[in-house]
Amino acid sequence: MSFGDPNNPYGQQPQAPYGQQPPVPPQGQPGYGYPQQPAQPQQPYGYPQQGVPPQGQPYGGYPQQGGAAPYGMPGMPMGYASWGARVGAYLLDGLIVGAIPGILYVIAMVMAASSATSVTPDYSNCTPGDYNCYHDAANSAVSSSTPVGSIIMIILAILIGLAAGIFILVKEGSTGQTPGKKALGIKLVKESTGQPIGFGMAFVRKICHALDSLACDIGYLWPLWDEKSQTFADKIVGTVVVKVQ
Repeated sequence: MSFGDPNNPYGQQPQAPYGQQPPVPPQGQPGYGYPQQPAQPQQPYGYPQQGVPPQGQPYGGYPQQGGAAPYGMPGMPMGYASWGARVGAYLLDGLIVGAIPGILYVIAMVMAASSATSVTPDYSNCTPGDYNCYHDAANSAVSSSTPVGSIIMIILAILIGLAAGIFILVKEGSTGQTPGKKALGIKLVKESTGQPIGFGMAFVRKICHALDSLACDIGYLWPLWDEKSQTFADKIVGTVVVKVQ
């Protein structure tokens, strides 16, 4: 440690004579005896201020991993769907797909039955005891009496059922939620991305459900004890059904 003036070791400012102003230290330099304050570095232009995170980045400076929102946010997954919820959604979708076609099938059967009872088979060409002839005559009478309206009802039932099935696949592939899944708050997503799987993969998954039907429908029961509540079709396609808010 050195002192600027050996005659003034304590760094006291010299007293000016009476009537004169004390000497002013040069601008930017402190007076004698006062320690210099460290200069505060100024942040260059274009950088965010300290304590304020960049736009789009959460506080703490750590961006979200993978772009996925955390659990608990509205619309985000809340865990794997239960087996009961999946069965309930399947039944609701089945009602949507099969309600109108089922009604049309019933109407077609009633129309066909009423026409069959009003027709008398022609057994005049059959010899006594020729039961095959009697059977053929009865079948011919029934087939010829089937009304055109009954056939139309059956065709409409098939077309409506097919259109409803395609609608279910489109909704499941594009949004992950069929009407039944949406009603019960569950969603079908790709396990690796958390996004809907698209119509093509939804169709493939539907075909893979044939494996779930093997061995007394064991694949449909598999979510009861599976860690991710997956059926065999889910494991093949790489999908999971999750709960959403």
